[in-house]
Amino acid sequence: MIGGLSAGMAAVSIGLALMSYFLAPKPTKSITAYAAYLMLIGTIFVLLLDTGVANSPFIALWMVTAVFAGIFGTNTLIFLLIFVNSYLLWAFFDNSLTKDVVLAIILGGELPIFISYILWHSKAKSEKSKDRAYHDLANELNQVSNKSEVVINAIADGVIAVDNQGAIELINPAAQRIVGWGRQDAIGLDYKSVLKLLTKDGHELNKAIDPVFEVLTTNQPKRTNDLTLQTNSGKKISISVVASPIGHLGSGAIIVFRDISKELADEHAQAEFISTASHEMRTPVASIEGYLGLALNPATANIDEKARDFITKAHESAQHLGRLFQDLLDVTKADDGRLSNNPKVIDMVHFTEDIIQGLQPKADEKGLRIFFKPASDKVGGQGVRNITPMFYTHLDGDHLREVLSNLIENAIKYTLKGEVVVDITGDNSHVVISVTDSGIGIPAEDIPHLFQKFYRVDNSDTREIGGTGLGLYLCRRLVETMDGRIWVESQYKKGSTFSIELPRISHEEANRLIEAGESKPSISTGGKSFFAEEKLSSTETERQQALATPIILKHGVSQQREIPSSEDVAKAEASHVASLFPTSMTAPAPAPAPAPAPAPAPAPAQIITPPQQQPQPVQQPAPVAQPQSGPVTSVPWGAAPATTPETPAPATAPTPPATSQPQTQTQQDRPLTIPNR
Repeated sequence: MIGGLSAGMAAVSIGLALMSYFLAPKPTKSITAYAAYLMLIGTIFVLLLDTGVANSPFIALWMVTAVFAGIFGTNTLIFLLIFVNSYLLWAFFDNSLTKDVVLAIILGGELPIFISYILWHSKAKSEKSKDRAYHDLANELNQVSNKSEVVINAIADGVIAVDNQGAIELINPAAQRIVGWGRQDAIGLDYKSVLKLLTKDGHELNKAIDPVFEVLTTNQPKRTNDLTLQTNSGKKISISVVASPIGHLGSGAIIVFRDISKELADEHAQAEFISTASHEMRTPVASIEGYLGLALNPATANIDEKARDFITKAHESAQHLGRLFQDLLDVTKADDGRLSNNPKVIDMVHFTEDIIQGLQPKADEKGLRIFFKPASDKVGGQGVRNITPMFYTHLDGDHLREVLSNLIENAIKYTLKGEVVVDITGDNSHVVISVTDSGIGIPAEDIPHLFQKFYRVDNSDTREIGGTGLGLYLCRRLVETMDGRIWVESQYKKGSTFSIELPRISHEEANRLIEAGESKPSISTGGKSFFAEEKLSSTETERQQALATPIILKHGVSQQREIPSSEDVAKAEASHVASLFPTSMTAPAPAPAPAPAPAPAPAPAQIITPPQQQPQPVQQPAPVAQPQSGPVTSVPWGAAPATTPETPAPATAPTPPATSQPQTQTQQDRPLTIPNR
């Protein structure tokens, strides 16, 4: 009977053990295993009784099983002790207690229990402390999770978390409000179904420009401000998107986005206001500048040195104000995408050289040296000569001129002493122009923000120099329109190097563009660009001949490289400035030299102002006639010009002395045309 009982208990114990391993859920596995262990202990005890306790071969099995009782805790050990001692008490009352039985119970029954306690108690204590630590950590994480959830729900920006497949796992209330989807509807859907991103033009995004897809595939953060979101109701709004990876590649992404429609509308209104205000104020400022220029001209006004000093300062301030208005207009156009782009083939070496020559006087005023050293290959021989390579680009000359002028002028402005070095290098596909100065340098923390709008380095070194923070921002926008890039390397108190990289074209491509009529090579040397009619030359002689063109200063005033006398410059400038104003102006002129015979008063000189929409070709400046005594007037285009004496053409032979009788103007006489400088 006892043998059948032990067999049944063993079968139940085995069944419980199998159930614990295969079928029991995780929370109940320990309970099932504990029940199986107790059944095993009971089975072994029955076997001991069946085979004689003291002499039973199952005493060893009991000892091994009892040693592992500590795994289930102190309560199990106490239960086994009670169980063994209960048998000892039963044997005592049954008069079957012998010396061998007592020894077997103490050594084989109770000793393994004490050994189990020694082995497993310290470990159980450690496990309990770990459990307590895990429990505390779980509570803290739960609190942090609750706080994070509170923070995410309080954020005004939309937040969406997706897994590595793009399925939405989290969406905060702001995102639900922006996209028009509820949380229950959005969870588990693909992000493209909820976050319908479009291009600025309203077209569907492809994978190449999808910021979320890029983050999921590259594990690199992505930021963009030029996307459109189509909400669940079909409304389209402009949004800013920042997508960041979660952990390692394949863990998912966090998408933070916000509605920037109002900001863009405000920026557009601000840009419109700045554009309109700058345009309206530029006209009177130009008039002020023109009249001040006339006041400074000795051919039109006689003022003392003290007044000249005052008017000179006022004239410089008016010029600065005009440049500021022009910068504001250019920035507005850049922000609105209204910058024109008129690419021409440009010889970068000569183009840059002419800009440097135009800024050389500013460097001379500060005692600075400007070095221009385009990349060259040295050729040995009796002497060493440098062969300057040909760098051609197909870009907008006006944009490039403004960028280079700004960088070189900044280098001069922020360099107190030393030198400015302009260098041109390149490879088969790019041209790099670098401007290096030995000036005050830029602090490292300011470099990332240097090309932002209205950003200026604010320290004691730059505060006295001044500036608006528009120049470098405009340079960046112009370089971007030319498919280039701009960057800066600087060490504070040691100097800076600004570099721009632009696409380069080959000599053959440049000639092909010219022959196709798409472009003309720029020989620009001033405010306007001149483009040669002939093919590009590969020899230095022809390039130097091309550089013999006039230099164009601001307001379209041209000047030969041979600088005329100050008197001729003053007279030509007076005539040009007078042509800018629709009203008549009377300016005193120096009295003419006494003539042998009295002469009748000359008629006023007439200057014909051509229409703005029909620009005339630039001509070489002719010798300027001596000013006549009398008022200088401006005649609108299309009006019948008054008569004026012809300007005598230069001749190789000595000029005969002037007769005492001056020429008389008639309607048939050709009007005096003073070329713009």
